[in-house]
Amino acid sequence: MSKEVHVIDHPLIQHKLSLMRQKDTGTASFRQLLQEISMLMAYEVTRDMPVTLHPIETPLAEMDAPMLDGKKIVLISILRAGTAILNGMLGILPSARVGHIGLYRDPKTLVAVEYYFKVPNEMHDRDVIAVDPMLATGNSAVAAIDRIKATKPRSLKFVCLLAAPEGLAAFHEHHPDVPVYTAAVDERLNEKGYILPGLGDAGDRMFGTK
Repeated sequence: MSKEVHVIDHPLIQHKLSLMRQKDTGTASFRQLLQEISMLMAYEVTRDMPVTLHPIETPLAEMDAPMLDGKKIVLISILRAGTAILNGMLGILPSARVGHIGLYRDPKTLVAVEYYFKVPNEMHDRDVIAVDPMLATGNSAVAAIDRIKATKPRSLKFVCLLAAPEGLAAFHEHHPDVPVYTAAVDERLNEKGYILPGLGDAGDRMFGTK
């Protein structure tokens, strides 16, 4: 199986990510930068989406034009921090269906605890993109993908802003078939399960909480 990891290293993405990493970047700027990066990443993540030809009429002629194949794409946000990535990707994929998975990380065990799950019906013909800014320990991502796979989507990808080597290893130990798209793979996790050098807690910085 593939264990694919795609690092999207476009200069615009890397520049905006560096601005997000800075500790003095405020909440509004942090949110805006994450949405902008998400729009840019969506372009690469959807590069291999299948298309089929459909007959249309331009003002001048008839033609067979390429359109996305199958039912609408589903963007699934892992709450709460996945919200900004979701909003950014909806800027490029405005007709996508949206799902939500509510997970929080137990501060003592670092195990993901689910409190909410809602996705569209009839997922078997849909291409799913699950989004969460940080792939740290990998526990939340693994739990989310477990739940999404149970709905039997046609395809499934995981998108994050930052990943740690430990998180990638844990993720692909459980889901070697699911490709991961990220803007950077950082050095390691610290003793509290945060990515180093990272950017801190993405949810807290996004929403101005502690």
